Amino acid sequence: MRIARLLGTVLGTTLLTTTAVLTAPAHAGTPAARDTAARDTAARDTATLDRPALRASLDAVHEAGMYGVFSSVRDGREGWTGASGVADAATGRPVTPDMRQRVGSISKTFTAVGIMQQVERGRIRLDAPVGDYLPDLIPGERGREITVRMLLNHTSGIGDYVLSAFPSLAKGSADSLEEERFRSVRPAELVRMGLAAPATGRPGTVPGSYSNTNYVIAGLLLEKVTGQKAGAYLSRHVIDRAGLRHTYLPRTPYIKGPHPRMYESWFGVLAPPRDFSVYDMSWASTAGSVVSTTDDLNRFYRALLGGKLVGKASLDEMTRTVPVSGIDYGLGIYSLELRGCGRFWGHDGAVFGAGTIALSSRDGKRQVALAQNLMKYQELDENGRPKQHPIDDAIAAHVVRALCTDAPASGINHSRLTKSLRFDQLSH
Repeated sequence: MRIARLLGTVLGTTLLTTTAVLTAPAHAGTPAARDTAARDTAARDTATLDRPALRASLDAVHEAGMYGVFSSVRDGREGWTGASGVADAATGRPVTPDMRQRVGSISKTFTAVGIMQQVERGRIRLDAPVGDYLPDLIPGERGREITVRMLLNHTSGIGDYVLSAFPSLAKGSADSLEEERFRSVRPAELVRMGLAAPATGRPGTVPGSYSNTNYVIAGLLLEKVTGQKAGAYLSRHVIDRAGLRHTYLPRTPYIKGPHPRMYESWFGVLAPPRDFSVYDMSWASTAGSVVSTTDDLNRFYRALLGGKLVGKASLDEMTRTVPVSGIDYGLGIYSLELRGCGRFWGHDGAVFGAGTIALSSRDGKRQVALAQNLMKYQELDENGRPKQHPIDDAIAAHVVRALCTDAPASGINHSRLTKSLRFDQLSH
């Protein structure tokens, strides 16, 4: 989920994703959109990885103030992994590249894949009203007007439930984060909160507005048509099918396997930053509860973009974008253009204490996945917006270095890239 321009707009959305555009958005039907394939190819498959530069740029993230950061980069068959900093601020235990991480809204791509698999089987129609499948969950006019596609591309107009789930956030307090640490909440209750929130627009209108409620509904839809729990279905038909070995949807507040502690500052409200490594993630449901590794995330997006999880027609649907809260958003996946380098596809996520981003060239050959264990480290300005922090610049520089062969000469606007990769931004 995305996290925020604090108080007011800030918290209206997600704690599970963030990213905006780096250049002028290219939407379906525009000349730029028709050029997507050419730009995607521009994400070069002939490049080699500059390992010393990758190491230096990752170390720079830690040196800028990040507790721990780890990254996996690929160029074709060539790979690099690195880690810098600490997994535990108290003991100095180092972070390692194989650690598991809560990946937040990257979970939305997994859920969207599950839905598209059912579209391929004829059990779901993208442009059918969601009320046809879940009449009791979304009754009346909303259920008739909102389609499955609108859920997946965030044009449903349904608000987000985060402020209702963590009410102290609207008052400038992080008390709710601690109070709800072990609360188990059912998906239907999250949907109720989202439906009760102010609508963000008429169904189907653009630009859309990013809302985690959409993907909780998508998870319940998946359960309705398959007769299985969403977690069980996604584990078998998405995670296992993609060959992921360290990815799962948690059933307890604890993370299995090696992982860093995950620290939340909430823009200085929590000082020193508080450890939220142990947390009941039912509040994120199918919108953001997946645990994974950076290597698994690269493997996942290679499998998806390579046609191993859904067919070409489904992938074409997923990569048809509309403007959503400053992002070119498809169905559970967005595109990000680095001018002079190419167009990349993926998602990012932010939960309490953990931030992750995964981006891939359209052919799946050039990839980066990065994870960090300190969140909302920025200060707020007089308007309640996060100020630029050296960590933000360092993360952007590493991502550019990972995806672009000749980063310094690529002509990429680093300041705009930095803004797009900041996990403090809200979706609307």
